[in-house]
Amino acid sequence: MISLGEHGPRFYDEIRHVFSETGLLSKSPDFEYRAEQQEMAGEVASALEGQRPLVVEAGTGVGKSLAYLIPAVKYALENDKKAVISTHTINLQEQLMGKDLPIVQKLLGLDFHAALLKGRQNYVCPLRLRRAMDQVGDLFTTSEREEIKAIWDWAEGTRDGTRSDLDFEPSLKVWLQVCSESHICTQRTCGPRGNCFFQEARKKAQSATVLVVNHSLFFSMLTPEEEKEGDDEGFLVPNDFVVFDEAHTLESVAAKALGLRLSQAGLRFDLQRLYHPKTGKGLLKAIHATDAMDAAKTVIEATDDFFDEVAEAVTFNDWGRECRVHETDLVDNTLAEPLRRCWKAVEEASEDVKDETRRNELKDGARRLREMHGAVKMFLDQEDEESVYWVEKGGNEGTSLSLNAAPINVADRLRPILFGPEKCCIMTSATLGTGNQDLKYFRERVGAEHVQAVQIGSPFDYQKQMAIYVIKSMPDPRDDGYEKMLIHWIERVIKKTEGKAFVLFTSHRLLRSVADAMEDFFEKFGWRLLAQGMGMPRQKMVEEFRSDVNSVLFGTESFWAGVDVPGEALSNVIITRIPFAVPDHPLTAARLEEIEAGGGNAFMEYSVPEAIIKLRQGVGRLIRSEKDEGMVVILDNRVVTKRYGKNFLAALPPAPVKIVT
Repeated sequence: MISLGEHGPRFYDEIRHVFSETGLLSKSPDFEYRAEQQEMAGEVASALEGQRPLVVEAGTGVGKSLAYLIPAVKYALENDKKAVISTHTINLQEQLMGKDLPIVQKLLGLDFHAALLKGRQNYVCPLRLRRAMDQVGDLFTTSEREEIKAIWDWAEGTRDGTRSDLDFEPSLKVWLQVCSESHICTQRTCGPRGNCFFQEARKKAQSATVLVVNHSLFFSMLTPEEEKEGDDEGFLVPNDFVVFDEAHTLESVAAKALGLRLSQAGLRFDLQRLYHPKTGKGLLKAIHATDAMDAAKTVIEATDDFFDEVAEAVTFNDWGRECRVHETDLVDNTLAEPLRRCWKAVEEASEDVKDETRRNELKDGARRLREMHGAVKMFLDQEDEESVYWVEKGGNEGTSLSLNAAPINVADRLRPILFGPEKCCIMTSATLGTGNQDLKYFRERVGAEHVQAVQIGSPFDYQKQMAIYVIKSMPDPRDDGYEKMLIHWIERVIKKTEGKAFVLFTSHRLLRSVADAMEDFFEKFGWRLLAQGMGMPRQKMVEEFRSDVNSVLFGTESFWAGVDVPGEALSNVIITRIPFAVPDHPLTAARLEEIEAGGGNAFMEYSVPEAIIKLRQGVGRLIRSEKDEGMVVILDNRVVTKRYGKNFLAALPPAPVKIVT
């Protein structure tokens, strides 16, 4: 492969020297030279110098955060640009701000300002909080008043004013009455006060050299192409560039951001913020707007009737929570007129309100109703022919429905946004590839077909640190004896490491069934079982697993990626099944159909690559440092009995593979 460094020698060479055995970083006592890290840093530097996009996979242990942060910061400072760093989650944002960027500042000795920005609903708005306290009797029930008082006390001492700083989880209803909202908490109304957490964060973001966001926020902040002025070729601001970390999640995040979701619960919630007939509370009650209150009550009743009609019109299978809608006009739009009457009544009521904040609250409520009116119409008319539409069951009992839509192919949407002329977009992750070095599958999914890709391996010695076992004698998952044999092998493998294991499932139902059946086993050996879905929050489960060295964790979707447990506590990762996506989810089904319609093989071109990436993420939980050792056990014989199985094994780390018959 021709090095990208040939196209930008000055900055490329400078950055490679920083990461060399005798360079700037070597002055730090914690520095350990890694050729892979130096290579990645040079490739990032060259892409920045050439103002062109780059896709780079960097294996676990490379130290990719510093490999992109140091060239990004230096380039931004030297060229008067803004570096936008986008991660997948708020937790990763906070890690960059609290750990990685301070290291960069110390190592480089450069004075630069970095700012973290979350979605505005994460921030408490002091003005709205004061207004809520003043109207506490009209807005909140007795139990909710305790929450609002606790938020008030917290707001007096918090430094960043974000919900993650709270030591309790407030109810959604209470929090949405006091958080920042775009049409209420504005630069004009809240900015001059100097005490609004979101407005202050926004000011810091505008002046920062480095802006740290998450993928969802990035897409919500994008300026539509048609609204850009003159030579504005930036992403979020003119003259910026972006680095996407954890880029393997971009397709799913973009599909959600560019799609539609309107839930029955959400619609009721926004209406009940205006007026709740049962409690007699709400914004409209506070101003005694009788006509608008009646209109809100009518829409609440119409909402229940409308979603009852939707429920009658769709059929869910026994195990799925989604039902695809192929035709327009699934039901009559009986919500259109009640919503229109309601938002007009709310707007009229707001005109007589002298208090600006209260008036803005009402106008914001009317705006939300207009948006919901548009969303219902968009769904029923299926206005976007390139999207797939479905109804989804939500809530524990599956009684709350939502209307959903998502673009089938996000590549066509992302290509002009991310890879247009004069735009520099760098995408990186530890898991982008499916076995071939050109990272073709990932690039095609996000519209980066013409972007050069670099694949950089891990510095870990997988030959010594890890062994992969494939249990060939496992029966087909559809066989009657499958679950019994699964339990047999899980018990046998866990005994080898005396606990210390992640057991990764693809089904919540199977996880619960196996966990119940193995209670006596874990009790006999005194090993604690932590099972997802049994009431403990995800982060708490990880903390308990780390502290109890012999414990075992059963997890599904969210535990396959993004969990970091170095050391002895995790010595064994058990994969119960190849993680194929459920083919009957409407979005997955539509993507498969699109490939077949184009003459392709949907299973090999979509299902297998997606499962390979997911499997790589699951296996990647095991070795997190150069001192880690352990075993990966795959309880799915398809990786050795099916022709496509070799693709899975070829994509895994270069560890010895042992077939157990």
